[in-house]
Amino acid sequence: MRHHTIARVIAKLVVPGIMLFALFVQFHGDYGPGGGFQAGVIFASAFILYGLVFGVEMARRVAPLPVVTSFIAIGLMIYAGVGFAGLFFGGNYLEYGVFFENDFAEGQKLGILLVELGVGITVA
Repeated sequence: MRHHTIARVIAKLVVPGIMLFALFVQFHGDYGPGGGFQAGVIFASAFILYGLVFGVEMARRVAPLPVVTSFIAIGLMIYAGVGFAGLFFGGNYLEYGVFFENDFAEGQKLGILLVELGVGITVA
């Protein structure tokens, strides 16, 4: 892959932009189109591009398997933890409105942000 200089330079320029766009989609998802799943797919596409251009071994060095599996578990725990937090506060599983006693809308915002974060981490 050493002789593909243009592809390597372009990938080095584009991959950070793809990751930044994924973060935008992640944190804009509770106000508009997007969210955890879409952001996770976009973020993963940056790693796929990196692996295609620099090789699978380099991609494995950047994102080793133990780190990837840890992030999968962390994302799942965030999602499930938000669900159980709803039960803890006296609501149903994944009922976020109960997080703030006096402000249902703020609880909804916080809950959906955390659930979408968990989904995004798991999908990526």
